[in-house]
Amino acid sequence: MLRQFSVGTIFIAFSSFAFAQVPTADLAKPPANARHFVIQSTAGKHGDSWIWTTADGTRMGRESMVLRGQVFEVDSRGKAGKDGMISSLEIRGVTPQGDAAETFSIKDGKASWKSPVDAGGAAYDTPAFYSTFGGPIEETAWFLERLLASPDHTLALLPGGKARAEKLTTVSVGEGATRQDVTAWAIMGISNSPIPIWADANNKFFGFDFFLSWLPDAYAGEHARLTDAQSKALSAQAPALLKSLLKTPAGPVAFTNVQLFDADAKQFVAGQTVVVDQGLITAVGPAKSITLPPGAQVFDGRGKTLVPGLWDCHMHVGNDFTGVQELSMGVTSVRDPGNDDSLTIDRRNRVAKGELLMPNVYPSSLIDGKGPNTAQVANVATSEAQAVALVDKAKEKGFIGVKFYGTLDPKWVPAMAAEAHKLGLHVHGHIPQGMRPLDAIKAGYDEITHINWVIMQAMPDSVIAVDNGIARFEGPGRYAKDLDIDSNAALQSIVSTMAAKGIYNDPTMVAFEGLYVPENGDLSPAYAPFIGTLPPTVERGFRSGGFQVPKDLTRADYRASWAKFVQLLRKMHQAGVPIVAGTDGSGIELIRELEIYVDAGFTPAEALATATIAPARLVGQEQKTGSIKVGKVADLALIEGDPSKKIGALRQTRTVMLAGKLLDADELRTAAGYSGRPK
Repeated sequence: MLRQFSVGTIFIAFSSFAFAQVPTADLAKPPANARHFVIQSTAGKHGDSWIWTTADGTRMGRESMVLRGQVFEVDSRGKAGKDGMISSLEIRGVTPQGDAAETFSIKDGKASWKSPVDAGGAAYDTPAFYSTFGGPIEETAWFLERLLASPDHTLALLPGGKARAEKLTTVSVGEGATRQDVTAWAIMGISNSPIPIWADANNKFFGFDFFLSWLPDAYAGEHARLTDAQSKALSAQAPALLKSLLKTPAGPVAFTNVQLFDADAKQFVAGQTVVVDQGLITAVGPAKSITLPPGAQVFDGRGKTLVPGLWDCHMHVGNDFTGVQELSMGVTSVRDPGNDDSLTIDRRNRVAKGELLMPNVYPSSLIDGKGPNTAQVANVATSEAQAVALVDKAKEKGFIGVKFYGTLDPKWVPAMAAEAHKLGLHVHGHIPQGMRPLDAIKAGYDEITHINWVIMQAMPDSVIAVDNGIARFEGPGRYAKDLDIDSNAALQSIVSTMAAKGIYNDPTMVAFEGLYVPENGDLSPAYAPFIGTLPPTVERGFRSGGFQVPKDLTRADYRASWAKFVQLLRKMHQAGVPIVAGTDGSGIELIRELEIYVDAGFTPAEALATATIAPARLVGQEQKTGSIKVGKVADLALIEGDPSKKIGALRQTRTVMLAGKLLDADELRTAAGYSGRPK
C-alpha cells in the first residue's frame, strides 16, 4: 500500500524470502465491470489499475505500470473479517526489486505477515489494519475506506503505527451525468508529511494524486484540478508552520569559539567567531580578535563546527514539508532537477510572500520526448521545434536550467543546448537513448547527471541502444564489474574531457548504493542513523532492497559493479572533474553521500566542499553563498561534533540559519515527523 507514497520510489524505484514468483500471464484478469484507474502524470499515461469484488466478497486488485522502463505487474486478493479489517491477503507479481509476494492472515487471535522485506506476527485482539509493503492501489483504497469508517478517523496499523485522517478540501469533478463532489483527506502517521487521498461522497476511495495519480478513467482529465486543489489546501498550513519555526533575531548574532569550515580553502579552522547582522555575515576571524556587537545573541561554539548551509544538488521537492525536513539536516539550498513546473512556481511564489518555509530552490525544467519510457512530470516534446520552445518556456518561467531526458531524439540536443546557453540556462540530464555521454558533452551538456551515465561511455552498443529504460541500471550492473577503471580507454576519454571542459557530475552515489547493494530486508547505511525516529511504515519502506539481479548474475556481481562506481568517482575526483553532492532521495541521504565520497578518497573537507561552494558555483551564486565570508548571505549550520574527523557528524545539526534567520534543528525535526535526533 504505502509504496505509492514515497517520493524516492516514484523518481527511482528500488530475495531473501523463498517465494515462487507468479508470471504476469497468471495474474488476475479484471472483469468487464471492474473499476478502472489510469496511472498518469503531467507527462502522460504510465499504466492501469483495476479494483473489483467477487461474488463471495473477496476484494481484488490488478495493476500494470511502467516507469521509465521499470515494470510493476501485481495483483491482490483479500477478505475482510467481522471488524472490516483485512483478515487474509495475498499479493503476487513482480516489481523492479523482484518478487512482490506478500501475505497476511489472522488466525486464532494472531496476525501473521510475510513481505519481501520482513516476516512477523502479533496478537490480534483489537481492530487494526495491515499496512501492506506493496501491492496495487486496491490496498490504498481499502485502507482509506476503513480509516474513514473508524471512530475519530483514527486507525491502528500493523506491523505498527497509527493513522489519522483530517478533511482537507472538497471539489466538484466531471461534467453532466458524471459530475460529483470528491473530498481530499490528509492522512497522518504513514509518512513524514500529510498524504492526501481522495474519497467520494460516500467515503469510498475515489483516487490518489501526487507525482503520479491513480484516477478513474472517466475522470483522468482531472489530474491538474485535483493537484491544484490539494496543493492549495495543504499550503494553508504553511504560514503558521513558518511562523512557529523561523525566528528573526532582535539584533546581531554571534557564533563564538567554533571550528569553522572554510569552503573556499577546503579546510577546517579552529577557534573562530562569526558575526551575522541583518541577514549577512559581517565578521569572521579568530575568536580573540572579534569584538562582539553590543546586545548580540551568542551561540557558544565550543565542541561544535559551523559550516555553510548545505546543498542537496539533486532533490525533487515533494511538498511543503520537504523544506522543513531538509532544513533540519542543515540543507539551506537545493537544486531541483525536474518536477511539476506548476508546483515549483507555486512554492517559489509563496516563499517570496513569506508564506512558506523552504530552502533556496534552484530548479531545472525537465524535458523529454514521447514514448513508453517518458519521465513522469516531464514537459514532453514531439519535435525539435517543440523541444526548443520548451527551453524558451523554462527561461520565461524563471528556471535556472534545463534537464534533458532519455526519450529525447538525440538529433534535437544541439539545438536545445544552444538555445539554453543563449538564454543563460544550465544544461544537464540523462543521456538520450542511443547517444553516448561524450556525444552529449559535444552537443552542449554542462553536466552529466548521475554517475551511471559517466560509466555508460564504456558500455556495449547493445546497452546504449535501449538505455532510456531499465538498461541504464542493468547495463552498468552487468558490465561495470569487469572494467579496469584506470586503464579503460573509454573512461579515460570521458574523464579527461570532463576535467578539461569543467563538465560537472552530480553522481548521486547513495541512490546507486541502494539499487545495487542491499537485498530486500537490508537497511541501507543512508537510513540506519534515523531508525527509531520515523513512522514504522516509513522505516519498513527503507528496507526495500536493490533491483532484482538478472538470473545469470548474483548480488555479489552487482556489488562488485557498485565498487567500480566508487573507483570511478575516485578517478574523476583525482582528475579534477567538478563534483556536486546530490541524493535523488527522500531528503535524509545527503550525509551518507558525503561518507561515500570520503570512502572514495576525498578528504572530509573536499567532500564537504561538494555540498557547499561547488553547487553555489554551478548555479552561479558563489559570490552570494556557499562559504562563510564577510558580505555573504548568512546560510549556516551549527553542528555538534567534528566532521573533519568523522563526516557523519554533519547529521548532528543543532542550529540552522537561513538568510540570517534562526531555526532550531530539533524543532524542525519534530515538525518534519521525527521523534528524535539521528544516531
